[in-house]
Amino acid sequence: MKIAVSGKGGSGKTVFCACLGKVLSRNQIVYMIDADPDGNLGLTLEFDEEELKKIKPICELKELIKERTQQDSLGFFLLNPEVSDIPEKYSLKKGNIYLLVLGVVKKADTGCYCPENVFLKSLISSLILDKKEAVIIDLPAGVEVLTRGTAKNVDYLYILTEPTIKSIQTAQHIEKLAIELKIPKIVFVGNKISSEHDINFINQQLKNKMNKYICFDSSLKDFEQKKISLEQTSFYQQIKNEFHKICSETN
Repeated sequence: MKIAVSGKGGSGKTVFCACLGKVLSRNQIVYMIDADPDGNLGLTLEFDEEELKKIKPICELKELIKERTQQDSLGFFLLNPEVSDIPEKYSLKKGNIYLLVLGVVKKADTGCYCPENVFLKSLISSLILDKKEAVIIDLPAGVEVLTRGTAKNVDYLYILTEPTIKSIQTAQHIEKLAIELKIPKIVFVGNKISSEHDINFINQQLKNKMNKYICFDSSLKDFEQKKISLEQTSFYQQIKNEFHKICSETN
């Protein structure tokens, strides 16, 4: 199962990724990819903070990238570097969860076709196309880190949105990019839902495209303050209850 998750900052996509990863990892290895420059997927997955401080984002491994892309003094480099060993060597492991932090991936519209960008996209492609294990990617507010070839092999793109105009506009922008990349399965998830009005508001704005919703969970504050584990939150339980539905829809 290959899943990508995107949405406006603060929409809850990282905690959604973490919950889904924890649920899936009960029975299988899961590669968790933090592709959001402002992401904190490791903390949300409850990895040790001291271990997380030691992680160097993949994009900052300059010597490795130079070696694998065979970059020369004239600036020429390979567009298909060898990356198959990277997930195992450079991930932080906890149980069945393998965490990879990518760092900043330059957007396609910046015109950058640099070794770092090529290396990271090759790594994502390898994870989606070659790995048999589950892969969950915490994307920034867009899908630019995916190429057309990898996007069509993603089982699901979940787009999280809050019941606000700004969040919905971002969700609509992400949908447009996803359609251009021909991602086959796009799922809108309304988050922080506290009333029927919130559901109706999102459905009205998205023209009834919202597929699932998650009720507002005040216990997430206790999780953020480290009073309880992620599994003790209502948010996690809601994702866990959806797990069997997600699996049956994917198969």
